Amino acid sequence: MGTYIALLRGINVGGHKKVPMAELRELLTKSGLENVTTYIQTGNVVFQSTKKDAKALENKIKKAILDYFGFEVAVMIRTRSHLESNFNSCPFSEEIKKDSYFAMLSDIPDADLVAEASKKVYENEEYKIIDDCLYLYCANGYGKAKFSLNYFERNLKVNATSRNYKTMEKLLAMSSEN
Repeated sequence: MGTYIALLRGINVGGHKKVPMAELRELLTKSGLENVTTYIQTGNVVFQSTKKDAKALENKIKKAILDYFGFEVAVMIRTRSHLESNFNSCPFSEEIKKDSYFAMLSDIPDADLVAEASKKVYENEEYKIIDDCLYLYCANGYGKAKFSLNYFERNLKVNATSRNYKTMEKLLAMSSEN
């Protein structure tokens, strides 16, 4: 049985797409996932499954949420080792790493698209794309950043969802317990 991390995008933000975590845990357990746990309200789910196909697991969770809550939610699945690799590959110095964000990408973006997107630069913001993870540091804070996930999704032609350093640490700790 494998341990997986589901990253849901855009739930419980500004009163939109409300998904109570207790209901989500129950829903996913009834859907056949095991040892379902959640972390904070922004859509971080750790679970176990005998299924090995990440896309099938994503679709299962998407369908369960759509059927139960009545709206679509973007879902990305990572194995613990995949998430750990994303975390450990952060290219930033230790002094800024803890204030950086990790945007998991649905696919490895095309190198030409990365090169084109990289032409845009904002003062006090830096990012690096390594495989299917975008590392973003914003000196003035993520909420004031000029770069957005929408910019990267549109220009790299991928879906993305971001988590901060502390959330990544917590998800790795939770997934090692399962």
